[in-house]
This record gives sequence, C-alpha cells and structure tokens, in this order.
Amino acid sequence: MRMLGIAVGVVAATAGAAFAADAGDAEHSLANIPALWWSGLVGAGIGLFFAYKFYKEIMSKNEGDDNMKMIAGFVRDGAYAYLWRQYKVVLVVFLGLSALLAWMAFGLGVQHGIVPFAFLTCGFFSGLCGFIGMKTATNAAHRTTAGARESLNQGLVVAFRAGSVMGLVVVGFAMLDITLWFLALYFLGSDMSLTSITVIMLTFGMGASTQALFARVGCGIYTKAADVGADLVGKVEAGIPEDDSRNPATIADNVGDNVGDVAGMGADLYESYAGSILATAALGVAAAVSMFGDDTSASGFAAAMRLLSLPMVLAGIGILLSIAGIYLVKTHEGANLGQLMAALNRGIWGSSAFIIVASLAICYFLIGQGFPMPESGIAPSWLGIWGSIVAGLVAGVIIGKATEIYTSYDFKPTRELSQQAVTGPATVIIGGIAEGMKSTWASLLTVIIAILVAFVSAGGATEYMLGLYGVGIAAVGMLATLGITLATDAYGPIADNAGGNAEMTHQKPEVRQRTDALDSLGNTTAATGKGFAIGSAALTALALLAAYIDEVRLGMLHEAETVVSSTISGAEIEGAVGPIYIGYGKFAMKDAGDAKKTRNYKALVCLGSKELRKLESAGTIKPGQRFAVSDLSAGSREDEYVGALKVGGEQVAVVPVRKASMEQFMQFYNVTLMNPRVLCGLFAGVLLTFLFCALTMKAVGRAANEMMLECRRQFATCGHI
Repeated sequence: MRMLGIAVGVVAATAGAAFAADAGDAEHSLANIPALWWSGLVGAGIGLFFAYKFYKEIMSKNEGDDNMKMIAGFVRDGAYAYLWRQYKVVLVVFLGLSALLAWMAFGLGVQHGIVPFAFLTCGFFSGLCGFIGMKTATNAAHRTTAGARESLNQGLVVAFRAGSVMGLVVVGFAMLDITLWFLALYFLGSDMSLTSITVIMLTFGMGASTQALFARVGCGIYTKAADVGADLVGKVEAGIPEDDSRNPATIADNVGDNVGDVAGMGADLYESYAGSILATAALGVAAAVSMFGDDTSASGFAAAMRLLSLPMVLAGIGILLSIAGIYLVKTHEGANLGQLMAALNRGIWGSSAFIIVASLAICYFLIGQGFPMPESGIAPSWLGIWGSIVAGLVAGVIIGKATEIYTSYDFKPTRELSQQAVTGPATVIIGGIAEGMKSTWASLLTVIIAILVAFVSAGGATEYMLGLYGVGIAAVGMLATLGITLATDAYGPIADNAGGNAEMTHQKPEVRQRTDALDSLGNTTAATGKGFAIGSAALTALALLAAYIDEVRLGMLHEAETVVSSTISGAEIEGAVGPIYIGYGKFAMKDAGDAKKTRNYKALVCLGSKELRKLESAGTIKPGQRFAVSDLSAGSREDEYVGALKVGGEQVAVVPVRKASMEQFMQFYNVTLMNPRVLCGLFAGVLLTFLFCALTMKAVGRAANEMMLECRRQFATCGHI
C-alpha cells in the first residue's frame, strides 16, 4: 500500500504542471515534455535499484552444505556454457543485421542513421536481462533448498525474490532504453516531427525481437530436449527417481530450466513489453495527426505528446506497483498448492488493482485536463482510454486464471488427465494434447473481447486511429505489472532446480516435500506466464501492424527526399520543387527551405493507381517526369485531404502521405480479402506457423534421442545402476 501511495503521489504532484506545448510554437524543448512523462524514467531507475536490492538479499542467504553448493555449481557452469555459446552466434547475426541496416540508412537512405545503433542497444539490453536473470536463478536454487530446510515460506520467499530480479531487470532496462532514446531523438533531432521520432523508435524493437527469436526458440528446444531425454533415460529405462544423482542427464535438465524458462522467457517478454509501448506511442501520435491534421502545430504537438506519454507513464508507474505486489507474496507452513497459488495471486491481483486506480489518475491528468480540442469536436475521452487499460488488465488476469485452471492439480482438467494414466502413457499423451487444444478457447475469447472493448472504449467508433490506440494501450495495461508477472514465471525453474538439488544431495523427506510443493506451483506459474506472453503478444501484434503504416509513411517520405535530391541539384533544390513522378503511383515534392531537413519533403500517393499505371504502360508518363505545381490542387480536411493532379490530360486523385489515413493506404495497396496476393500471404502465414512448430518438435526429438544415447554410453561405461 505504501508503494501505491508513492505512485499516486507522483501522479498528483505532477498533475498541476503546465503543458507549454498547449500554446505557442511546437518546439523541442524540455518544457514541452509533460511532467508526468518523467515517471517512466524514474520508474526504470527504481525498478533496477530494487532488482539489485533483491539480488543482494538472495546472495546473503544460506547456501546450504558443500554438496548443495557443488551441484549448484555444476548447473551454473552448464548454464553459462550454453548461454555464452548462443551469444557468440547471436553476436554474428546482430553484426550482420546491423551492417544491413547501416547500408539501408547510409546507402539507400530509407532508414534513419540512428536505427543500426539503437538496434544493437535494444538487443544488448534484452540479452543482458536474460544473463542477469539466469545468473540470479542459478545462484538462488540451492539457497531455496536451504531455505526450505527452515520453512516453506522461507523457500517461497527466496525463490520468488530471485524471480523478481528477472522481472524487474526486464521492465527496468526496457524503460531505460526507451526513455533515453526518446530524449536523445527529441533533443538531438530537433528538425524531426514526433511522427518521425516514434516511427524510428518503433524499429528499435527489431533488436529485442531478434534476441527473443534465438533465446526463446533455441533455449526452448534445448530445455525440452534435456527434459525429455533425462526422463526417458532415468525414470523410464533405469527406473530411478527424477533428479537422481545417478542420472547423468539431470544437470542438463536443470540447465535447460534456467536457459529456457528464465533467459528465454525474459527475452520474449522484453520484446512484447518494449514493442507494446513503442507501438502505442506511435499510434498515439498517428491519432493526433488524424485529429489535428499534423503534429507540428501547437495543438497537434500538444495532443501527440500527451498520447505518446501515456504508455510510458503507465509502464513507469506499473514498475512501482509491481514492487508493491512483490512484497505481498508470503505464505505459511503446511500450505497446499491452492494456498501457495493464492499467495502469488495476491501479489499479481494486488498490483493489478493498484494500477487500475493509478491509471485512472494518469488518464485524467494527461487526457482529461487541458487536452486540445480538434476542429471536428471529437476528442479522446479520458474515461474511455482508462476503460481500454482496464480491459487489458482484466484480460491478463483472466488469461492467467484460465491457464491456472487447465494446469493446476487443484482443478478438474488436470485431475481427469491423471486418471487416464491408469491405461498407460498413450492415453495420457492423447488426453493431454486434447486438453491443451481445448484450453485455448478461454484465452482466445478473452483476447477477442479485450480488443473489441478497448477499440470501442477509446473512441474507435468515431475516430478509427483512436480505437487502434485503445488496443495498443490495452496491451500496455496487460503488461504494466510485468515486473511481478514475469517474477512468477521465473520463480518456476528456480523452484524446480531447488527440488533437483534436494534430491541429488539426499535432503530430509520434509525438505523434498516442501520443494515439491514449490515445484508444483512453479509448473503452474510457468504456464500462467506463457499465457500472459501469448495474450499480450496478440494485442501487441495488432498495435504493431497498425503502427507499421507509419513506418511505411516515413519510408515514402525518405524515398521522396532521395528522389528530389538525386533529380534536382544546385540552388534550385533550396526552393519549392513541384511533383516528380517516382513510379508505382507515387510522387515526390519539396517545400521551400533547407534541403537537409526531411520535414520539407512531401510525398503523394495516387488512390487510383490502376489508371496511373495504364498511363505509365502507354508511355504517357514515366518515372522522373516533373509536373507543374499548378497542376496540383490540394484537398480539404472535409474531403480527407484528397486532392487532384493533372496527369496526361487526366485528373487523378492524390492524397499527401503525411495526412493519408489507414483506409487510404489500404486503398492504395489494394489490401482486401478479394486480392489473391493478400489471401496467399494469409495462407502462407498460417501454414508457416505449423511448419515452424513441426521443425521445432523434430529438433527436440532428435536432441532428446542423442542425449539418451549418450546417457546409455555413460551407464555402460560406469556399470549398470
């Protein structure tokens, strides 16, 4: 509750600060940044401080006897060996991709020059989070076992605080990366519009996505292969208990838990977390442009800054409230699985309740107070935006509960599945696959309802871009408490390793009983974390898809700049340059002014591109052809900025790229379900998903088989157990 008071206090203390961008010129000055925005940077710093604090607390705990330390050392060495091997491969990939981005930026001129460097920083922070989380987990497992020798609560607190380090470094470093890059672009790129800044920042997520691909898939394959191989060669063939020290595959199994469910999941959710914030910020600026016609006027700039700041403020306050939830997690001796789960849920639900209250204040001060009024009279409702945030939060809690119901032994699905073991492993496998497929309905339905509620609540019925912004802010709302949500996920492999350590060091039966209880809880929380990851990814994917339109918009403007610069030379380029046909229904223009500033360049797209292509095929027009400025008539806001350009004696409808709506982009590219190319892409995407799953499962099977053969060889060398 004290952390909730601090969070609300931050909101209240900064509520009265004036927004200088509401009047005067839209300049990139410190005063034009909303005071509440700084809570994102402050939250990142506090989150990293508490991550360090929890890490020091864990390292001060009792490590147990020498055998416990020795086993933990084996696991730690194996985890480091795997992760360093993977990072060497990832480094080569990152250097290759950054070189490609550098060529696109400095050679082709279609990307901003900062993108290759920001790509590396985002990937670096993602990898660093995985390393810190895994280092903490491998140092906490045997300490959890030692804590379980004292009490169940002591074991739970050690394991959960270790998981909290993972959660807090992910949100802390992500927010630190986002806020610092925003400040750099805002002050160093004073000639850049907010649209350009947010679209450039959107590309930073590629670094996190690339790292997540290797960490999640590579570590996941290793994890499952080690798990399956260890169980088959140990429990099935040798008839010895799980985690028995006589099984040479147990260390690999424990290593897999750390690299897969800690480092891998951390990188995955780092990407979703950063992607949701960046996409929502870009959609906020796009919504301001849709309402005010631009983001350079005083009103347009002020609206864009407020909408841009909201996801960052929400994430920053969410870090503080995640820390509050972490302190709520505790239990008593003899607690069953349901009571242990209730202890973790108390932290998750408590943080979610806190963020609902805090987000109400955030929305009021950023959207409800002093928000500029567009000429159309349609302004975003602060209560509606808050409703979108609540939709995301509630959806996350529901997805977590649904996952718990289908994975916890306290509920019917898992108990029914265990009864099928009477007839052998075949029925368990069939029943498990069937139950897993059936379990997806709850999460899928929840995501669908959350998208619709968020879209309508934010004002999508009257302003389409506001609706998309609502979907994005719902994803941020779902991930606002990621600090504690990811902590419950990372807790799972730590508890699993603690149980393995207790078994391999022959601890007393009550110790193993306590670690088994913690391990069972960890299996459920790991599944819950995956549910959050999938649910947030679905909302973030829609937001990123919508934000991609702004990436296309900026790419067209860069293309226009390149075409004008290569076609016009000398003093003429400093003046106004009329339409130049690029080809494929696109035109480049330039206003009078500095030729080095992108904001002076314009691009037009022809909504009737079929007619234009006919003229091009007939040779009436060709790329590089210039038209007189008098041939162009601009469109009004009431006509959605659709103007006319005289081409080859014909009037064709054109719209400025900076002001084009999403529907106009879809019309330009002919993105409809009746377009065969769109359908082919859709079908290919669906089939690719199944192909990817098949390749992953095949890789797991091959690796597990190789592990079994190696374990058999070692059994034969050392003698039969």
